[in-house]
Amino acid sequence: MRVVLAGGGTAGHIEPALALADALRHLDRAVGITCVGTERGLETRLVPARGYELELVPAVPLPRAITPSLLTVPGRLAGAINAAAAVLDRVRADVLVGFGGYVATPAYLAAKRRGIPIVVHEANPRPGLANRLGAMLTEHVFTGYPESAMPKAQYIGTPLRREIVSLDRLSMGDKARSWFGLQTDRPTLLVFGGSQGARSINQAALGAAHTLRMAGVQVLHVLGPANEPDHEPPPGDPQYVLLPYIDRMDLAYAAADLALCRGGALTCAELTAVGLPGAYVPLPHGNGEQRINAERIVAGGGGLVVDDSELSPDWIIQNVLPILRDPERVAVMSEAASRLGRKDADIMLARKVLEIAR
Repeated sequence: MRVVLAGGGTAGHIEPALALADALRHLDRAVGITCVGTERGLETRLVPARGYELELVPAVPLPRAITPSLLTVPGRLAGAINAAAAVLDRVRADVLVGFGGYVATPAYLAAKRRGIPIVVHEANPRPGLANRLGAMLTEHVFTGYPESAMPKAQYIGTPLRREIVSLDRLSMGDKARSWFGLQTDRPTLLVFGGSQGARSINQAALGAAHTLRMAGVQVLHVLGPANEPDHEPPPGDPQYVLLPYIDRMDLAYAAADLALCRGGALTCAELTAVGLPGAYVPLPHGNGEQRINAERIVAGGGGLVVDDSELSPDWIIQNVLPILRDPERVAVMSEAASRLGRKDADIMLARKVLEIAR
């Protein structure tokens, strides 16, 4: 059996695809898996690093407005569909599973052309253009959000890596803090802005660094690979650890008492799966899905949310610091976040895919 996974661009599309790949291999070691992406996405690094085959097709961004570039789309899309169809033919695909991103549109259309079953997974409450198209071509639609705008969709959660869903934060906390050079007995704030980082979050956290440290809070701050800090906190105790990127996010989650982060679907799914409270700063662009993701967790008691335009060092000091200094409140929020998490979406989706492929 051969399964082709189409999802690229950001970690939000790629990581669920890779989690599904791992689950498929867990259920059936004989399954052949090929990932399809474009050369402009993180898949060129993440997919080979996880040991899976990656095939590239041309990226065809779809304009959201009528511009001269719209005239070039049909020709470029036709070329991308042909390239995707060639991959499906070469590996003799039995099923295509799409997660969104630039690569998903030509992959869906190529699979439809070849009569190959299509499975769509949409992690966000508001689906993107590619997955809206894919959902029109199949009855096999699954979502990571309970209330979906996609008809016929079945909620299963977002597939996550096993090292995330199997994480025991309490038992791993001391080891994880030591891993990053942090003290084991101090309240810890994890700061990150998704796979690429977020400048507004970086600036606000660095601006609050002195006050956080004076209050006894240590910080693990992931800047993002493309971000350089305007200034770095001087050495001292409590620690303020700055890193460009972390491959072991499971250890970062275990080290933290609370996260300051964006509200992407993957981030929200991972934090609730491990029971880590979050102070969410939704991306101010897009169609507002990050705020919807965060507000569901806030309503359940597992976090708080602030607009990107309102985030500042003072906001962190007034809203995040009091939580970190109150262990009982942290525990209550952790339990609330955990109640919203799903840990079995990878296996559930893998079983559905194998059933459809057969």
